[in-house]
Amino acid sequence: MKPFVSVVFLFVFTQSVFAFELTLPSIFADHMVLQRSQKVPVWGITEPHANVEVMFAGQKKRVKADASGNWKVELNPLKASSISETMIISSILNDEHSQIKINDVLVGEVWFCSGQSNMYRPFRMLIGEAVESKYEPIAEFLRQEALSANDPLFRQYKVGRDFSVFEEKTQGRGDWSKAIPNEVNEFSGTAYFFGKELRRELNVPVAIISCNLGATKIEPWMPKQAFKENKVLKDFYDNEIKIYKEKLDVWDEAEAQKEYNILLEAWELSVAQAKLKNKQRPSKPKKIEHPSRDKQIPATLFNAMINPLIPYAIKGAIWYQGESNTGNSPETYGLRLTAMVENWRSAWGQGDFYFYCCQLANYKAPNNEPMEHAEGWVLVSNGQQEILELPNTGLAVLNDIGEAQDIHPKNKVDVGKRLSLWAFKQAYNKDVVCSGPIYKQSTIQKDKIIIEFNHVGSGLMVGKKILMKPTIEVDEPLKRFQICGENRAWKWAQAKIIGNNRVAVWHKDIPNPVEVRYAWSSNPEGANLYNKEGLPASLFKTVN
Repeated sequence: MKPFVSVVFLFVFTQSVFAFELTLPSIFADHMVLQRSQKVPVWGITEPHANVEVMFAGQKKRVKADASGNWKVELNPLKASSISETMIISSILNDEHSQIKINDVLVGEVWFCSGQSNMYRPFRMLIGEAVESKYEPIAEFLRQEALSANDPLFRQYKVGRDFSVFEEKTQGRGDWSKAIPNEVNEFSGTAYFFGKELRRELNVPVAIISCNLGATKIEPWMPKQAFKENKVLKDFYDNEIKIYKEKLDVWDEAEAQKEYNILLEAWELSVAQAKLKNKQRPSKPKKIEHPSRDKQIPATLFNAMINPLIPYAIKGAIWYQGESNTGNSPETYGLRLTAMVENWRSAWGQGDFYFYCCQLANYKAPNNEPMEHAEGWVLVSNGQQEILELPNTGLAVLNDIGEAQDIHPKNKVDVGKRLSLWAFKQAYNKDVVCSGPIYKQSTIQKDKIIIEFNHVGSGLMVGKKILMKPTIEVDEPLKRFQICGENRAWKWAQAKIIGNNRVAVWHKDIPNPVEVRYAWSSNPEGANLYNKEGLPASLFKTVN
């Protein structure tokens, strides 16, 4: 993939060659999609003080580059269009001229899609065999979807992997593709099914900007500015950068290669032994890389992968990340997430664009007894709810579609659909129920705690969800509620829906209850509180 679009015309003078520069960020390329109904920035670099002209869809915008050659124009809001058009950018200085033509440009809806492996996971990885056979029907559905996808008006810009600890880069790597056979194999599954819903409902071109990297914490996706506004975050950033600089000081390329050669020799020996014993071949050790290639350093992925895209016009963002923070400061995940969103919005300069977060899906073996202490998975999931305190945000609850034995559950179909409901409700003003029940408040009434919920839709119900099928209402008791008294001894509770938006919770041996928790586990198997639209309730606790 090319780092940026560049056209250079050479002009030969007496005993010299002059290169006239005109470059654009790599996202400005053939097959791109522009955001409709809002101003569209177009920017790049050319010769200092050159006159730049951008022509598209009947508009002609002119600007003079500054002393460093930087320039930017804003196209007036565009109407959605599925007709391929050409954008022409020209730069003129005296008698010299450069021009770039970008072909097959559409106008529609553009969404930024980021996170770690569950956002990254493309079709080519999702269509493999399921870890547990009961999820194989989902894998087969994905295989058929990949084979049959044929929508050239649905496109993806895939951002290339890159790192930058301190510098906010302005040029990155990436390429555009279409949701057609073969090309769709590289589409993010989560973003694909989100975008597919938008295509179906809105009937305009849709683009997803896939900017993600597996096994990454939230901190590398946060801009440096996000760490300055809170002492906890500032101390974290300062300490991580200190450690990074110490690693730089002692880095020895030759010593690192020597250490890696030792690992390779040991690996080759283990491979030979495995072959003799007819056992599985061990994984090859990863090369020891320079400290600057550490993907977990704060701000490094924002600097290298996100900043080059800013301020490309977008409708909003979807985010699926958190697994890597379950063992890394999970208790302050909500603080980090809200700081990231606020600072992304500030950097884009586009106001409070829409931002929808995936809550972690259920994973690992379910607990048989009520949890005494919250584990990292629960703390991150609970912290993700803090996003709802910001405007234009939403939370897709996934505690009923995960897999106990696979941190990468196959069902990205419902993930995309649940994210899209928030978009339809907020961004597109559709009359839909966008969320399952979210805890609102509680009151203690003698031996019971009464829970009140938001987002109940047509009302609460006991539901059952099987694979990708719609949730059905069942005549079963509510499960996964736990309750305690002042002694903090937790017990599984009885619970009953007592109104359109209320649930009563109690235990016969706890006459004076003080707190209730629901789905308080990394895998709350059996959690069955839904609204009648079939969307699951988020985990919650009544005492903060």
